[in-house]
Amino acid sequence: MAAKRDYYEVLGVSKTATEEELKKAYRSLAKKYHPDMNPGDKDAEAKFKEASEAYAVLSDPDKRAKYDKFGPAAFDGSAGAGGFEYSSADYADMFGDLFGDLFGGAFGGAFGGFGGFGSSRSANSNAPRKGSNVKTTLRISFMEAMQGVKKDIEINYKESCPNCGGSGCKPGTSPVTCSECGGKGVITLTQRTIFGMAQTQRACPSCSGSGKIIKDKCSKCFGTGYVTRKKTVTADIPAGIDDGEGIRVSGYGEPGTNGGERGDLLVQVRVSSHPVFERDGYDIYTFVPISFAQAALGDTLRLDTIDGQVEYELRAGTQPDTRIRLRGKGVPVPRRNERGDHYVTFTVRVPDHLNKEQREALMAFDAAGGGTLSKPEKKKKGLFK
Repeated sequence: MAAKRDYYEVLGVSKTATEEELKKAYRSLAKKYHPDMNPGDKDAEAKFKEASEAYAVLSDPDKRAKYDKFGPAAFDGSAGAGGFEYSSADYADMFGDLFGDLFGGAFGGAFGGFGGFGSSRSANSNAPRKGSNVKTTLRISFMEAMQGVKKDIEINYKESCPNCGGSGCKPGTSPVTCSECGGKGVITLTQRTIFGMAQTQRACPSCSGSGKIIKDKCSKCFGTGYVTRKKTVTADIPAGIDDGEGIRVSGYGEPGTNGGERGDLLVQVRVSSHPVFERDGYDIYTFVPISFAQAALGDTLRLDTIDGQVEYELRAGTQPDTRIRLRGKGVPVPRRNERGDHYVTFTVRVPDHLNKEQREALMAFDAAGGGTLSKPEKKKKGLFK
């Protein structure tokens, strides 16, 4: 069996790609290789499936973490990580909305004809559906990002209406079956496309896909079945998270439908800059000024790191812009027992002004070394000398 290509290589992105970069790359490949756009082209079909598999793994934070650690072995059972397989229904859940936006209604419906994608789910609108994800932004300090932190976030949380018990109906009443879709929640349309006639299933406009109509709505939730409350959620920010990266807090998104589970809260983390430490990937960079005497004679220094100060023996004869590496003193790598390095660059301070003793000492030092000054200073003669 041929070895699978690296998923990052398949999508053409770096291993630090953001969620948005992954989606953009996948949309481009999907549009290029989708079977509806390449009828009869087996090579395009294979590339489409390969890109879909790569996106399915890398777009899921948990699966991506396993893949980064074990590679393809993470999902074949050989790494102890537990294998998995995607059914056509799973693909419909993951890519249904994306392809609806990408190809429009006609292709969104025709998508169900490829490999069975979407065929079961679109036919049963009353099946449990997971709620939508909710997004928010959280700002933390540089040191909080380095050490990890728990942060409380206040969100608008939809919970079941206490007045109607989540039915959306006025107490004592019940919803009725939608007459337009017969309770199926979907209507079927036939459209002519460049590839011939295509059938498209869409959510019923009368019942919004629920298959039921609420005639007498609850006065508290106005028929939605939910009321919104302020809720505080604790987000566990891992050490080493970078600016713009995100975490997922499961179960705090929009409510599901037909008994489906809630969506998730997606938190984008913004990290403030630091006046001393500069981050590049998982490495830290700092610049430490030293005097000419320290550079020439050597000294014991106390260097600042994200873990506190460490002692360093500066060797005699250190040249300006010398860079050293403090191994393992850089940024923690999330979900791994690894850290980057800390690089320190020494810059030699040149005084702006010298007093008499300093000037004479430097002149003597220069003279002792054979003299390098083109115009050495001379003692000024008095008026009568």
